[in-house]
Amino acid sequence: MLQVLLLIVSALMILLSLLQSGKSDGLGAFTGSNDLGLFANVKERGPEKVLSRVTLVLGIIFFAIVIVIRIVD
Repeated sequence: MLQVLLLIVSALMILLSLLQSGKSDGLGAFTGSNDLGLFANVKERGPEKVLSRVTLVLGIIFFAIVIVIRIVD
């Protein structure tokens, strides 16, 4: 039962991660730009914020399920 729930949470996390837009405007690593934008202060609004929060919650649920499965086994 927990393995099925873990599989569903994993699939949802992958789907939500793919739906999120990139945080940078371009591919700095491929265009020669030194600014990768890793620590840029970007405000998320609207649907982007919801996707980000849901992905975070699913990540926490994923982590908790993995711990529970390890304790039970």
